[in-house]
Amino acid sequence: MAYYFCNKKIFTFVLLFIKLCFHFTTVYCQERKVSRPPEFQNGLRRIFLSIALGVLTGLIGSLLFALVVRSFVRYLNRTPILKGPVLFSPEIAPKTLQSALSNENRLLGSSPSGKYYRTVLDNGLAIAVKRLEPFQTGSPERKSLKRKIQKELETLASLRHRNLMSLRAYVREPGGFSLVYDYVPTGSLEDAMNRVRDNQLQLSWEVRLRIAVGVVKGLQYLHFERDPSILHYNLKPTNVMLGAEFEPRLADCGLAKLMPNLDRTTSGYSAPECFQNRRYTDKSDVFSFGMILGVLLTGRDPTDPFFGEPASGGSLGQWLRHLQQAGEAREALDKSILGEEGEEDEMLMAVRIAVVCLSDMPADRPSSDELVHLLTQLHSF
Repeated sequence: MAYYFCNKKIFTFVLLFIKLCFHFTTVYCQERKVSRPPEFQNGLRRIFLSIALGVLTGLIGSLLFALVVRSFVRYLNRTPILKGPVLFSPEIAPKTLQSALSNENRLLGSSPSGKYYRTVLDNGLAIAVKRLEPFQTGSPERKSLKRKIQKELETLASLRHRNLMSLRAYVREPGGFSLVYDYVPTGSLEDAMNRVRDNQLQLSWEVRLRIAVGVVKGLQYLHFERDPSILHYNLKPTNVMLGAEFEPRLADCGLAKLMPNLDRTTSGYSAPECFQNRRYTDKSDVFSFGMILGVLLTGRDPTDPFFGEPASGGSLGQWLRHLQQAGEAREALDKSILGEEGEEDEMLMAVRIAVVCLSDMPADRPSSDELVHLLTQLHSF
């Protein structure tokens, strides 16, 4: 847009210059008409006209040259579409990766943004592969979209934090990309909470609070330690992987933004503004975190039919807010983690933090930076 207005200003200036040249030429000739012969007047007019045309030609030539140089520089700076595996880990070799991807792999799960597989390289390293299919074959925007995704993947590969899943490699394929991550055998937070609900796993309040702190520290890194800041766009328990000792690591950071056909508002963890005006900010990530904190506190799934009943207020967030305002927040806590009085005080304070994160207005929610301080004050980490 700025370039358009700049060209418009130059064109206007050139027209004014020509007009002034002809005006002064005409005036001068009229003033000298009585005292100068016609031959002299015509010669003088030709001189002024030649100067004006010369200046105009020079300006147009300079403008065209600048356009050619600008287009050439933009072409050189354009992100090339790379072929073959792009590696960010010395443990992965191109040939072994391509061989592993072509073999039969174990499906770990699927989501609207792609499918997850587990495979093993020739050196015995187990990896997790996510296949993205963001465009259809023959799409007119296919090349530009590939460049956009490839550039974003380069950024995601540079992320280094203990609470983030690091991108180890990616492979461009005819229909999309295969993304390579470390394989986490423990699974996701969603898997762990399902096992808790089935009484197959016990997660103490200390472990759950550690998970919450790790998740918000990952968000803090994305929001405040990256320039420009990075938004997750799709934070939910299935995208929180649990490593050794239930250390959380955020997966799929920013990937939802790369999927043009993905409706991010289908997630029960999405903020209200995502439904209303499709506007997504760091406070939208904070809302999603508030939902995760609510799940850790209550043990309930936001899609539980209970939250469809009028008595619940229609959602996990509304239910927590109602109980907290009525002074009955203890009723919301998962009974399996109720224990010492000191821990219950921490849990009740965490309910208040979750309720603030789930505020309808983004401005009323704390930042991820503030949340790190709030949660770490509850317990010593």
